[in-house]
Amino acid sequence: MGVYLGIDTSNYRTSCALYDSVTGEVKSQRELLPVKQGERGLRQSDAVFHHTKQLPVLMEKLFEEKVSLSGCAYSYAPREVEGSYMPCFLVGENVCRSVAASAGAEIYRTSHQKGHVLAALFSCGKLSLLDSDEPFLAFHVSGGTTDMLMCRRDEEKVVSLIETGHSTDLKAGQCIDRVGVRLGLSFPCGEELERLAVKSTAVFRIRPSVNGTDCSLSGVENKCNAMLERGESPEDTAKYCLDHIYETIAAMTAAGLKKFGDMPVIYAGGVMADRLIADRLAARFDAYFASPELSGDNAVGVALYAAMKGKTP
Repeated sequence: MGVYLGIDTSNYRTSCALYDSVTGEVKSQRELLPVKQGERGLRQSDAVFHHTKQLPVLMEKLFEEKVSLSGCAYSYAPREVEGSYMPCFLVGENVCRSVAASAGAEIYRTSHQKGHVLAALFSCGKLSLLDSDEPFLAFHVSGGTTDMLMCRRDEEKVVSLIETGHSTDLKAGQCIDRVGVRLGLSFPCGEELERLAVKSTAVFRIRPSVNGTDCSLSGVENKCNAMLERGESPEDTAKYCLDHIYETIAAMTAAGLKKFGDMPVIYAGGVMADRLIADRLAARFDAYFASPELSGDNAVGVALYAAMKGKTP
């Protein structure tokens, strides 16, 4: 029992958080990495540079009040699968290891993806799903992943993730950002694209490209580019993009529930903060969502992971 630190240095956000396992309170600091107007992302060398500049400032804010740490955790890779690696996560690892050594605290590591799932469970009040061995589905929908995961409590009473579906090409967040940049929006483009889409009254008949529990999203970008070339409005193009992503996630969810049986579904990742998508999923499935502030990349789930590991005998 005590206060636990989490650090996450993902591809587009620097974040750190403290979780108090006694009170359940969370303190969090996070900042997007700067991306120049018109660009669709960052090179890893640039991401490492910006994390190195931003993380000390965020840590100073997080520790304005002195605390005694019981444990620390960092995200070491995007996912817990072979070959999943990005240099940007080394920044968080280095700082976390230094803090743990100085504080004499236990240190743990987890994946960025597991942090997202735990943050979603925490923020929607569904950590109780880990009190039993019953499985549940989780979606991690972001710029780097569009994954459906079979989840259940593991032997250490945290959570195991097994991929049961994914996008075979473009990821949902990538699609949103590419369409948004084409429209002149600021990266990341999700919030601005949603504001455009709500102005549209267009109705589309969409057949998502879903094969079993996998999907393909490259056709969405191609369709949106074609709409703009024909002179269709930015508002209608934005709505088509988000409608297609909704239909795709809904079809994957339905396929997963048909294959594995009825169970709760947790939606996490930055794309799931979009109400045009989330509200329709919530109306259709036994669905739970990360809060808007914890949908995007954050270190809260990583801090929670440290606390859960710290409780393990």
